[in-house]
Amino acid sequence: MDLSDVSLVGSATPDPLRFAFSRKKMAHAGGNVNRIAPENTQQELKDVLNSIPLAQQSRCLYIHIPFCRVRCTYCNFFQYASSKSLIDSYFEALMKEIRFKASQPWTQSTSFRAVYVGGGTPTDISAAQIKQLGDAIRAYFPLTPDCEITLEGRINRFSDEKFESALEGGFNRFSFGIQSFDTHVRRSAKRLDDGDVAMKRIQEMVAYDAAPIVIDLLFGLPYQTVEIWQKDLEGYLESGAHGVDLYQLIDMQGLPMHRMVEQGKLPHPADTPTKAGMFETGVNFMAKHHQRRLSVNHWAHDNRERSIYNSLAKTTADVLPLGAGAGGAIGDLQMMQHRKMEDYIAAIDAEQYPVPMLMRSSPLREIHAHIKSAFDRGVLSRLKLNTLAGKPLYEALMPLFEAWQSNGLVRLEGDYLVLTLAGEFWNVTLSQNVIRAMMESQHPSGKAHVA
Repeated sequence: MDLSDVSLVGSATPDPLRFAFSRKKMAHAGGNVNRIAPENTQQELKDVLNSIPLAQQSRCLYIHIPFCRVRCTYCNFFQYASSKSLIDSYFEALMKEIRFKASQPWTQSTSFRAVYVGGGTPTDISAAQIKQLGDAIRAYFPLTPDCEITLEGRINRFSDEKFESALEGGFNRFSFGIQSFDTHVRRSAKRLDDGDVAMKRIQEMVAYDAAPIVIDLLFGLPYQTVEIWQKDLEGYLESGAHGVDLYQLIDMQGLPMHRMVEQGKLPHPADTPTKAGMFETGVNFMAKHHQRRLSVNHWAHDNRERSIYNSLAKTTADVLPLGAGAGGAIGDLQMMQHRKMEDYIAAIDAEQYPVPMLMRSSPLREIHAHIKSAFDRGVLSRLKLNTLAGKPLYEALMPLFEAWQSNGLVRLEGDYLVLTLAGEFWNVTLSQNVIRAMMESQHPSGKAHVA
């Protein structure tokens, strides 16, 4: 590894929180993957799903609902505008896929610890469909007694009827993308309700006292000043929500927000140093108000919020995907399902796996996943890393860790590498750089590609 490379070790600066790296990296898989020939995809999936694994490991279920009434300006996940006829056709195909995959030996061989229904906007489906989906999950899949079943969505048009239908269907956790309680910030991002409406709706659902209600807050949005961000944090406490994720706006070219900025319709979002300061404000706020930290970006108000799916999905847990655009992994197979609606429905009608892209992950997949999960928690254990690697990998990486410590990104505490506040902000960059250093150590050219 080249310890003179600032993209690897960061800059030596008095303010590593804001200036250690030029920009924050997006999370990605890490490690080389081999694409399986399309003509072999169906047989590969049939083989794995019709077998019972010798060694069972934690598993989750991910169900994708790819509809939104409006595309938010910062969103990279928009697929289809909500329409009743299209949703109905899709939901019928989704129920077929649920029955098809649930009937297979692999699926029935052990229980699922967490289920996540994401999107898109899952709450755009009808109250009857929400209940039907929840009933199907519980009827067809083996679930642990304490299985966390999350419904993601937005508060817009999520009526009491829909909420109660979800509870009747067995959903026991709800996650809402509030992003900001400030009306101007929300409207500029194409959120559909004013801030006071969002606040009132969250409080109403919390008052049911029936399931944990978790919200996302996004920092760095256009018009979102540091003062507004402080009020957003205070809004979390006022809402009574059981947990909160604090995410920073990641710049991605080609999204509506960038076009609107270029056209002068929106001011520039916050730059990286400003977002770093907002992250610091958020961390300090949560500590001041004694919120329990579950990861570098997620806090719980009480023990009701567990965030099981989000924790497991960052490990080597199996994730069985269902629905158009859903991604998942079973053993060393990684897959992405058809995003195009007609291709997805055609595959389901033909009783085929709706997977156009199947990949076999690197033999180092488990180590890479452990590194990303550890950095997401903020602590890397020497013993756990070396045990997984089967060799003293922690010691081999020590020059990189010492350089990070010198640059204020980590602390070396006995057998543990602990992220500082700056390291927590740059945690994705650091975890990807560990994987990069591992890969480069195996390639004398130093040009290993981290996929």
